[in-house]
Amino acid sequence: MLSSTKLQTVVKKQRKALKDLLFDSMSELATACADNMNDRQALEGILSKEMSRADYCKYLWVLDKTGRQLTDDVMRDGFKQGQVGRDRVARPYLQRALKGEDYYLSEAYISRNNKRPSLTAVKGIYDKNGKVSGFLGADFDLRELPHTSDEVVNKKDWQQIKGDPAIRSGLFSQQREESAMDTQIDDVLSVMKELILTRGVFHAKLHFSSSRATLWRVDDPFDYQILNIDELSDPDICLAFKHQPYFDKATVEEKDINLVFQQFKDLRFADETIYLRAASLNVVNGMIGLNFSCDGSHYMHYEEFLEKSLPFWFGS
Repeated sequence: MLSSTKLQTVVKKQRKALKDLLFDSMSELATACADNMNDRQALEGILSKEMSRADYCKYLWVLDKTGRQLTDDVMRDGFKQGQVGRDRVARPYLQRALKGEDYYLSEAYISRNNKRPSLTAVKGIYDKNGKVSGFLGADFDLRELPHTSDEVVNKKDWQQIKGDPAIRSGLFSQQREESAMDTQIDDVLSVMKELILTRGVFHAKLHFSSSRATLWRVDDPFDYQILNIDELSDPDICLAFKHQPYFDKATVEEKDINLVFQQFKDLRFADETIYLRAASLNVVNGMIGLNFSCDGSHYMHYEEFLEKSLPFWFGS
């Protein structure tokens, strides 16, 4: 599972690549606008010409040095009318430009009209004396921008996530109630192992407290199936799924599936107050998911999971 820090690193890399990609065209366009800041028609003509060859841009517009709009928003197929005179001073993407930053690519935001993630680039426009006379703005829809950074690589780092504080505050006033799955857990785990090894299940989540399971299969990975306790405890249920060999992309050793399931069972019954409510195993990426009665969740690689004994979880 990719940590937030690694995701942020990927985002920063992508933002820098996009900023560099747009810089030359924004600079050239700002220079072209500089001599026409008092001529709205000329400005809109310059923006329209640029828009006809812009690969990614959604809107182009020009502001005066106070942040008030001099043109309508120029689109590929015309103009968004009624924008002249619009005051953009309060918009977050303009603040850094007003403070003197020459070129800036905003943080992503949700657009007002289409409610989609968007970016705005702002470039200063300068008069012949080198003073700011206005700003060139360009709006981009994230869907239309190219992806320029490396693909995200999913690292198997252990993550611990706290849940609902209301549940944690009442933890010691609760006690595990025996579920239908608890009473038949050995049969259920045997059926689950069979479904994984011979029936094409690559991701399985066991909900011990509510006595059900959620399954994803290699032959239909975009859908999932829910099995109730009657189905999970009946070996005949395996006949409902076509026979398939253990997935060739699996990274979990077949022999370790039993060990993982045994540890799920141990965590379920080890303590009557702090106990496992749900657990998942993905045999492709090797990730384990755990959700406890305190509403704390853990995600880790199965090898790390198997290295941790019960004292690690319960501190005794």
